[in-house]
Amino acid sequence: KNDIFCYQGNEDEIIMTIEQLKAFGCNVEEGLKRCMNNEAFYLILINKFLTSTDLSKLENSLKENNLKNAFKETHSLKGVCGNLSLTPLFNVLIEMVEPLSVKTEMDSMPLFEKLNKLFEELKSL
Repeated sequence: KNDIFCYQGNEDEIIMTIEQLKAFGCNVEEGLKRCMNNEAFYLILINKFLTSTDLSKLENSLKENNLKNAFKETHSLKGVCGNLSLTPLFNVLIEMVEPLSVKTEMDSMPLFEKLNKLFEELKSL
């Protein structure tokens, strides 16, 4: 078993522990299985997700009412959050992706704001 429980990068990077992720509501055991039970690798992937620009791309697509791009971004984020077992974010993305997939006109911004709030909470762990 890998004894690394915390990913610590340079001062710009997010530092979090497996226990913090569990307390946040992530299914860490499932996420670790997908990462060959390598905790350092799992935390590095989460850090890469949290430092990506994907969420801002989604926000721009929603603000521009570009449903095609909003669906692509939402679907992509849902896949990443699902693979990393970031359950709280994944659940919001499930709510968002279905209406976007059929290009249903709806105000997705309240769900996006909920997603963004969870994203910021996760970043602050």
